[in-house]
Amino acid sequence: MKKNKYPIHPDFKRWANTNPPIHRAILPVMQKVIRSLEKKETSSDKLTVTNVTIAVAKGQKIKALLYSPVGIGDDAPCLVYYHGGGFVFPAAPHHYSLVREYSPGARCHVLLVDYRLAPRYPFPTAPKDCYAAYCWLISHAKKFSIDTNRVAVGGDSAGGQLAAVVSLMARDHSQVMPCGQLMIYPVTGRGVVTESMQQFDDTPMCNSRDVKKYDKLYIQSPIRGKQEYASPLDAGSLEGMPPTYIETAEFDCLRDEGKLFAERLKQAGVSVEYHQTKGTIHGFDIVLESPIVRDCVDKRIRFLRTVFEQGDLS
Repeated sequence: MKKNKYPIHPDFKRWANTNPPIHRAILPVMQKVIRSLEKKETSSDKLTVTNVTIAVAKGQKIKALLYSPVGIGDDAPCLVYYHGGGFVFPAAPHHYSLVREYSPGARCHVLLVDYRLAPRYPFPTAPKDCYAAYCWLISHAKKFSIDTNRVAVGGDSAGGQLAAVVSLMARDHSQVMPCGQLMIYPVTGRGVVTESMQQFDDTPMCNSRDVKKYDKLYIQSPIRGKQEYASPLDAGSLEGMPPTYIETAEFDCLRDEGKLFAERLKQAGVSVEYHQTKGTIHGFDIVLESPIVRDCVDKRIRFLRTVFEQGDLS
């Protein structure tokens, strides 16, 4: 189906007829192929890339990449980043490119977490892995000369939700709270009926029909425990959450639930910086050279610098 009925900005037109194939039978192959791209992530004259292994539940282990600007020094800040992909796809090339922007731009380490994916590992595996990675970072902060008062969480799409869930988990378990959370066109609810969810059932990159497929793969049994770990909008309270940056795309079915989450946070007294980009689609920052994307990346980096400065207690 052609998606040219939407006035998408020319910078993103090349993606106007693209939606990832979401089929259970082929996902394992796609996951393996996409994940193999991680091997291309190596150190440069500006960034050191370190492979780390993190113990999670039941003796299992996950991998992560730690990006560190050369000469960053001691007691440095860190962003723990959770990639998007509908809870079923690994980090893609544009995730690596964005992390390579955030790290030197905000003068911080970035831990890019390779959490386990549905459908083989459905909810609540991803939130548990992501929280375990956050706790691992906090407990190993001294080893990497990281200041635990200046650790932020962030993510895009599904990863945006996981960032918020990690903050909720940290609050619920009296763990060191993130100093900020960066949420890019995030999933914030489950089964949320919004105008954008009803309107955008054929938009590129992600639409409401895609969301239903992702949800079916991710949530495979009735949720036991805290509903907000699968749907942050359902949290009874958002008090105590860290300062938050939320960015949404105009032609994205997730647009309105991102805005709703921003409003809920503000009502709870949380500092929120909210931006709705224009002419954009879900995953629009795949076009890194676009002036629109450049402006967004600058805003994200400024937010990170601000929360890192506010968390500096030295």
